[in-house]
Amino acid sequence: MTRYIFVTGGVVSSLGKGLLAASLGALLQARGFCVRIRKFDPYLNVDPGTMSPYQHGEVYVTDDGAETDLDLGHYERFTGVDGKQSDNITTGRIYRDIITRERRGDYLGATVQVIPHVTNAIKEFALNETDGIDFIICEIGGTVGDIESLPFIEALRQLRNDLGRDRTVAVHTTLVPWIAAAGELKTKPTQHSVRELTSLGIQPDVLLCRCDRPLPQSDREKIALFCNVPVSAVIPALDARSIYDVPLRYHEEGLDDAVLDVFGIDAPRPDLTRWHDIMDRLDNHEGEVTIGVVGKYVGLPDAYKSLREALVHGGLANRTKVNIRWLDAELFEGDSPDLAAELEPLHGILVPGGFGERGSEGKIASVKFARERGVPFFGICLGMQMACIEGARNTAGIANASTTEFGETSEPVVGLITEWMSESGLQQRAAGGDLGGTMRLGAYPAVLDGNSHVAALYGTTQIEERHRHRYEVNAHYRDALEKGGLIFSGLSPDGMLPEIVERPDHPWFIGVQFHPELKSRPFNPHPLFAGFIGAALKQSRLV
Repeated sequence: MTRYIFVTGGVVSSLGKGLLAASLGALLQARGFCVRIRKFDPYLNVDPGTMSPYQHGEVYVTDDGAETDLDLGHYERFTGVDGKQSDNITTGRIYRDIITRERRGDYLGATVQVIPHVTNAIKEFALNETDGIDFIICEIGGTVGDIESLPFIEALRQLRNDLGRDRTVAVHTTLVPWIAAAGELKTKPTQHSVRELTSLGIQPDVLLCRCDRPLPQSDREKIALFCNVPVSAVIPALDARSIYDVPLRYHEEGLDDAVLDVFGIDAPRPDLTRWHDIMDRLDNHEGEVTIGVVGKYVGLPDAYKSLREALVHGGLANRTKVNIRWLDAELFEGDSPDLAAELEPLHGILVPGGFGERGSEGKIASVKFARERGVPFFGICLGMQMACIEGARNTAGIANASTTEFGETSEPVVGLITEWMSESGLQQRAAGGDLGGTMRLGAYPAVLDGNSHVAALYGTTQIEERHRHRYEVNAHYRDALEKGGLIFSGLSPDGMLPEIVERPDHPWFIGVQFHPELKSRPFNPHPLFAGFIGAALKQSRLV
């Protein structure tokens, strides 16, 4: 029997509902339960795929090719359960599907309304694919009272009645702010938020109270009294020194116990060994490195959320503290005097993915610096493409090398498949069901050269990684690039699409077309990030 935990938020956004859902999922897993986490996003976009990173942070991609909210990254990193298309729904998708059904005549002439049609669609999403799952945690985006989230709250109210109170628990996240002028924490925002939620038909069972200092017992009792919950269900949530400390802190405060008490479940104590090990590695590091990330969205760290965490995981694998220096690629355009000053102190340089021409020459300059100075280099997606263009220009003698993504070029080292693949090649890929020239999304296999550096890092020659891009490195330039020292060490199974490049004559120089950061976990760091940080650590000891 699958039980449901609904996570809502009030007062303000960014209270950490995603981390709450992920941490609670990890704690229930540690007690032996099978858990899945889902995200309900109230915005009208069909998915975040076309949204600016400055609006929404990174787009997280699942194995099955879904472009989803970044919170699914938290869910995967904390539980190790791979997300799917069916784990993220938006208002846009719901309305699109309903309108499609209406145009097809599926409603047999009925008037289509928010209740019951929209709420039924939301409930169908929540109830789908539940076989073998003990708990499904449903996080509702936004804050209670938002117009956009009202259909979701109503659907949850209906679900609580449909399933019965013994199968549902509502966890509400609120803010308990410190008012400096009064010199005390204030519980009124929490009281008003709970009142708003209750007015919509949902009485929360557990309250997670975000605060920046310990919540006195008297305040917990006051919140419990006014919000109609037991004192034990008022859980303080203070800022943690690391997001990986959050499951341990929430357990200490009794979050998982409070949820299980509402369900009436007596479960074994959780085995939190791996979380204690992660924190031990963070607190007792044996080395320290500084990694420069040369990108175009560095003004908003959430735009590279999975990348940041994967670098931390690489540090965990090496018991090394990783300091990240976010560098705007545009600063290195032209004959920038800042290039050497900014990059020389670094122990590793990473050029991440992205779309568009802005900052591209700065990224290419960073690749050149890393190649010439022997600094460990890691290029991801567009970063690999920039590494190939830099190699073409400076080691293969192709001065006009560029990408068609930025406009017409006489030397398209990077382009759409349809721009460079032969007619016979296109037919071969079409026969295999792959549509050339469209965005590659989700997991794709690759075959590695058995004598390559990456094969040694992975420990295998058969891998599968997640992609999100339209442009590919032009395989017609392979011979010229390899003569310049840039080896194609990973290819698609049909040998037509370059997946990985590396320089054997460099201490650590690897570019990948995919996004390995999406598959890195704190308790299972991705081998490429573990290797990159290991190389940076070695570099730090040479300086």
